[in-house]
Amino acid sequence: MANVYFIPIDTINDTAAVRQAAVDILDRMIAAENIALKKFVPLKVHFGEKGNTTFIRPENYDGIIDYLQERRIDSAFIETNVLYLGERTTRTEHERLAKDHGFTRLPVIIADGEHGEEFEWVEIDQKYFKRCKIAKELARQKQLIVLSHFKGHMLAGFGGAVKQLAMGFAARGGKLDQHCNAIPNVKQWKCKTCGFCAKKCPADAIVMAKKARINREKCIGCASCTAVCPYHAIANNFLASISGSFFGRLAEYAYAAAKDKSVMYITFAFNITRDCDCAGHSMRPFLPDVGVLGSTDPVALDQACLDQIEKKVNRRVFKRGRYTLEYAEKIGLGSRNYHLIPLK
Repeated sequence: MANVYFIPIDTINDTAAVRQAAVDILDRMIAAENIALKKFVPLKVHFGEKGNTTFIRPENYDGIIDYLQERRIDSAFIETNVLYLGERTTRTEHERLAKDHGFTRLPVIIADGEHGEEFEWVEIDQKYFKRCKIAKELARQKQLIVLSHFKGHMLAGFGGAVKQLAMGFAARGGKLDQHCNAIPNVKQWKCKTCGFCAKKCPADAIVMAKKARINREKCIGCASCTAVCPYHAIANNFLASISGSFFGRLAEYAYAAAKDKSVMYITFAFNITRDCDCAGHSMRPFLPDVGVLGSTDPVALDQACLDQIEKKVNRRVFKRGRYTLEYAEKIGLGSRNYHLIPLK
């Protein structure tokens, strides 16, 4: 049974407490799990899309950086390009945004090249994928610290450690593989024919007539149109995931990402919004801040985050997406059973 370390904190605004909690959890995890740190340990992060205000700010990671530097461990912020058109589509733009958002204490590595073209195959021989396209520089790492923001997600239901592995480690082609068949629908009565979705579509799959229309043959299911529409006129097609296909694909890519690696996972359950940090606009959290959690098991960690949120609000949350954890457990990524160890 996996250990999940937990420090409750009521607000993300207490930066000093959040920063120290991350260090305390990392230190306890390393000692309890007998982890030997390598000479280079990159931090897998999410820089937040331009316009987003609720991503986890870099100052919350300063304690971890100090911890590594005190032990003469080299590090870097590492991330991959996104599938949709935005400020993180290319390495050049992505590096610029990272700097603008304050990620300056460490070098920035965009792991899949300028346009997401650099990857390595990782063999997994599972139901949906025999092998996966993992970003080249991430595939080559033997040890990482994966820093995740627990929040909602348009397709996955919620995003945490497993999604950070799956989408976050995949090269552009791997992201396409996971989004297969998830074609959005246009709510005609809401569409204002502004054309913004068509401009942002990476596959030129949206045609503007009286209303926006999605060409199903061209659509790659990246869901960027649902994120950029200012009138919320485009919704995701959840029929593609009723069978578990999308969630299963997500779990298998997470499995590939973590394969043969020593990974420490720390999740920040703050600023819990309905959509992910890829949304390029301001959002309001709809659930209270919970705290910082960590584990060497991403499935246990995500399950613990769900449980702690539900305990705090006394109701079931994020009903969608739980199949990802069930399937991830089935294929051996981790376990939903865990031992919670509160540190404070």
